[in-house]
Amino acid sequence: MTTEQTSAVDGAAAVRAMVRPPIFPDRDFRLTDFGSGGRDHTDAFREAIEACHQAGGGRVVVPPGDYLTGPIRLLSGVNLHVSAGATVRFRREPEAYLPEVPTRWQGVELMGYSPFVYAHGARDIALTGAGTLDGQADDAHWWAWKPLEPADFAQLERLADDDVPASRRVFGEGYHLPPSFVQPYSCENVLIEGVTLTNSPFWQIHPVLCRNVTVTGVTARSHGHNNDGCNPESCDGVVITDCDFDTGDDCIAIKAGRNSDGRRLAVACRNIVISNCTFANGHGGVTIGSEMSGGVEHVYAAHLRMDSPNLWTCARFKTNSVRGGFIRDVHVTDVTVGRVGNQVLEIDFAYEEGDAGPFLPEVDGIHLSGWRVASTDAPWRLAGYPRGPIGTVTLTDIVIDSALSPAVAHEVTDLRLDRVTVNGRLLG
Repeated sequence: MTTEQTSAVDGAAAVRAMVRPPIFPDRDFRLTDFGSGGRDHTDAFREAIEACHQAGGGRVVVPPGDYLTGPIRLLSGVNLHVSAGATVRFRREPEAYLPEVPTRWQGVELMGYSPFVYAHGARDIALTGAGTLDGQADDAHWWAWKPLEPADFAQLERLADDDVPASRRVFGEGYHLPPSFVQPYSCENVLIEGVTLTNSPFWQIHPVLCRNVTVTGVTARSHGHNNDGCNPESCDGVVITDCDFDTGDDCIAIKAGRNSDGRRLAVACRNIVISNCTFANGHGGVTIGSEMSGGVEHVYAAHLRMDSPNLWTCARFKTNSVRGGFIRDVHVTDVTVGRVGNQVLEIDFAYEEGDAGPFLPEVDGIHLSGWRVASTDAPWRLAGYPRGPIGTVTLTDIVIDSALSPAVAHEVTDLRLDRVTVNGRLLG
């Protein structure tokens, strides 16, 4: 193995040794034993979770059936287990997700609508089982807010730029910033396992400021606006394995806060392992950014399968001089690609605002190895700044059978090609 490949193996092993799923007492609380009956089970979820928490932890079991609810808030020691044959459907009325809670929206802190499954400051929590969680978002509910989001988000960004405390950035009734589906916030020891998520209002799995997170065996299948699959943000120690992503935006997007708010908090997202996942539709397979102002480092992705003409890019790194921040020590290895729409690798320093700020991003130590690609438009498109180029990018043992357009690399300090073949031609 090359030095970079050895570093990837060792780095992933160290993260796996650090990240361990929580363990829960052998104690079950059956959802249907709580609440007053009726069609809406919001009270039953709250009562069962509180009873489980107060007893010292265990499982809240959702048996087979169909359950309508408002927001679900997990407490320490609680494993919410959605059994095979169970479907949890979330109410469509925005007012059901009030009062506002501390959250992030595209990398900026605020008091906003409660995520559908939410925890704040909890330890040892889980969402498990072979059941389905249906956000019931569609073009008439939540997704219809898309045209109204930019103005509200611009107002939120102005408050952040003016250093207004997050507790006073209240964006509930009358605003149009939809909540994430599953969001542990400032939590430790988190497990999300086995469930299927569909029809999400916004990002699907969004751990924020968490430590020790495991996401495994999850199906994230939702095609609405901004329906990213799994977006760890400013977390330390995340393992994402054996998941199936088919999304309306990036499949996995690693983030670390946006612009002035991201720099104020200055919490990097680091020590991330991604393995044995499949990627279908989406803007990017493994993505970093664009909300990366706190920095991203030590990312190890391996044994991935990507295949869809509606997947734009396999490995996507997006930033600009308004975001700033850094991306470093990233390894994406052993990837099999059928068809990808635009390019295998993209590093874009001109995402959204372009070169419009004083915060030069640092992107360095990007390593791709062991890729086999059947078909793409372009092998790679790399675009840094003349005043702040991309650092080292290494491509090793890459075979691309068919590329319609040539590779593009502008303002890259050190692009290293080792056994890279495109259209049957050895490039280096």
